[in-house]
Amino acid sequence: MAVTEVYNTDNKKVGEVELNDALFGLEVKKHILHDVVKMQLANRRAGTASTKTRTEVRGGGAKPYRQKGTGRARAGTNNSPLWRGGGVTFGPKPRDYSYKLPKKVRRLGVRMALSARFSEDNMVVLDGFDLADIKTKQFVEIMKKLNIENGLIVIPGKNENLEKSSRNVQGYKVIQADGLNVYDILLHRRLVLLQPCLGQLEERLLS
Repeated sequence: MAVTEVYNTDNKKVGEVELNDALFGLEVKKHILHDVVKMQLANRRAGTASTKTRTEVRGGGAKPYRQKGTGRARAGTNNSPLWRGGGVTFGPKPRDYSYKLPKKVRRLGVRMALSARFSEDNMVVLDGFDLADIKTKQFVEIMKKLNIENGLIVIPGKNENLEKSSRNVQGYKVIQADGLNVYDILLHRRLVLLQPCLGQLEERLLS
């Protein structure tokens, strides 16, 4: 098992912790990460785009002008897709873009994303991250001490002070361990794990 250092919010080393190779020592396969991110983004699509066909456009009951003698092309309705304001041919309709990959693949993707951040030396383990109050300034100061400009902070459970202190600061996101996903890990350059999350991730991703 690999060993990594544990720091506090003052960026001082307070100990070490062993990391499970099944979570942080995998060979990273880019096609797995691509498939999982593609699925996540597809599942986020609203799928609400919609256009009207010629049968749904209002009007069109009367023939616009007589068949012959005008010098114009014959027309039977102003709902035709050829006309301005007419229906749309093969336009989008509301649809569901979501799909699911096998559970094993989704879990493997998260484990590979964790392994990628660890192998790049872009992962930090903290012993805790407690804020007495909701203070954005205090959160920014801690990030500066840790030398993290863009990071995903993974917490073991709800932490209102931390979540609200960070939400107006661009480049950071706080997420609970049970919601950790490939897209958010890859979107942020640094990964900050609170030490209690390690056990939760093992239970979730290896059980």
